[in-house]
Amino acid sequence: MIDPSDIGKRLDQYAAEQAEITRSAAVKWIESGAVLVNGQIRNKNYRLLAEDRVDILPPAPVEAEAKAEDIPLSVVYMDDDLLVVNKPKGMVVHPAAGNPNGTMVNALLHLCKGQLSGIGGVIRPGIVHRIDKDTSGLLVVAKNDAAHLSLAEQIASHSLERCYLAVCRGNLKQDEGLIDAPIGRHPVDRKKMAVIGGGKEAQTHYRVLERFGQATLIRCQLRTGRTHQIRVHMASLGHPLLGDTVYGGEGLRIEREMKRILCGQCLHAATIAFRHPTSGELMRFDSEMPDWMEQVLVRLRSERERNG
Repeated sequence: MIDPSDIGKRLDQYAAEQAEITRSAAVKWIESGAVLVNGQIRNKNYRLLAEDRVDILPPAPVEAEAKAEDIPLSVVYMDDDLLVVNKPKGMVVHPAAGNPNGTMVNALLHLCKGQLSGIGGVIRPGIVHRIDKDTSGLLVVAKNDAAHLSLAEQIASHSLERCYLAVCRGNLKQDEGLIDAPIGRHPVDRKKMAVIGGGKEAQTHYRVLERFGQATLIRCQLRTGRTHQIRVHMASLGHPLLGDTVYGGEGLRIEREMKRILCGQCLHAATIAFRHPTSGELMRFDSEMPDWMEQVLVRLRSERERNG
């Protein structure tokens, strides 16, 4: 049976939310018979009733192979097993709906001449972990399956270190703290994540680096790696990241005035450390704060001095 909150919804709206697809894609699924109400095909305009059972049988996806593209990348380190890339803000990590090319994977395929691990499939070769499009910073990429498995195990055991620089809204009360709150899919907006009972374990340690009154510069260390973890955790404290329109980081004058510089959440993957898959050597890489983030801090410091 459907959830009480979904009673009265149009079938295409419900299918889009449940399958996390666009409304137009949901309509195509309905018309093709992939969405059934009580075992029957219904019109996209059908309004759900309390006793309805909706079965969504998505068609098998056809995964197009990512193509190599000559796109410049900032490579911090590379050997026969892996490479560390400093991803710019605005670059998508791998092809997906709406971003079929121009991604980091397309650039990696050209740079590495196709020599990337195949565990992630043809659309995500070499990708062990990801960061959001509007987050900049360091990612480690596997060039073979053995390296991929080793790095994935380090992530699973929480031994791979990842630290981020972030600017959140407001003035944090504590100089440091541990946010230990489970994260899962948002119960209403299926494109978002949320702190929710029954979600996956998620822990973020934060430490204040500088205060500006209206905002705070922090360093966050991930103890787990859930989707949007830092963004969701800081929003749950009432301090969403500056510029994060998805989780409430908007509305300050500085955000409006620096919208083109911010272009989304103020978040940078500054440090990554792990054991080399072959040698076992502890490797650590640090990325300097990017220019766009420096510009934000200069503006915040100016505002702080002006306001005394």
